[in-house]
Amino acid sequence: MKVLLIDDHPLILSALKSTILGLGGVATVVDVADAQAARAILQDDSDFDLVLLDLRLPDADGFDVLSEFRAAYPALPVVVVSASDRSSDVIRSIDLGAMGFVPKRSSNDTLFEALRMVMSGGIYVPPMNLGDERMGSDHYLDTPPGAPRALPLAVDGHPAAAPLDALGLTPRQTEVLHLLLQGKPNKLIARDLKLSVETIKDHVAAVLRSLNVSSRTQAVLAIGELTRPPVSAPGRRKNDP
Repeated sequence: MKVLLIDDHPLILSALKSTILGLGGVATVVDVADAQAARAILQDDSDFDLVLLDLRLPDADGFDVLSEFRAAYPALPVVVVSASDRSSDVIRSIDLGAMGFVPKRSSNDTLFEALRMVMSGGIYVPPMNLGDERMGSDHYLDTPPGAPRALPLAVDGHPAAAPLDALGLTPRQTEVLHLLLQGKPNKLIARDLKLSVETIKDHVAAVLRSLNVSSRTQAVLAIGELTRPPVSAPGRRKNDP
């Protein structure tokens, strides 16, 4: 397993390295401090399994780099690790194709679980108050073919079966939601389920209505909120250094 870290803060890089090595099976961890160096690394060898990307880089906007890498290397999962924990930044990152967003204030345990989930094919989103952010995005998670697949109905590492029962989805709509959370566009969902694209559009619309959201990105975030476990009991660490 090869991991590329992009962050210009030495202490953050050191902490990320330690956490990644704790995942097991990591043979190579390459760290760079800016976008230019990251581009050079990937152009020379794109055979990486994971990229961790800071949004604040000295030579580029992190969102632009995220969009660039997702277009150039669609099968390479990118996780944003940022000092920001704003809902708008989370939503924008997921819109642009990030497979996860981990605030730097998160505990080591949270970072470990987030990375483990992404490497298992899932999408990680942090706890946050969606509020009006649910209506702040119109983009779809149309992940290109061959991109990493999300674990069915699992966001933030927690199964969604029980909370989703309350949504009243039909079995077919539940199947569509599984594939929707994998980032598949309507055409691929139609192919997988052997249904017409128009039928899939109707099912997707019904799923989004049930979640009270207007896009697939918002659906991912809404499922994350639905499946989030209760607040930890007193004594559990919330923010490790």
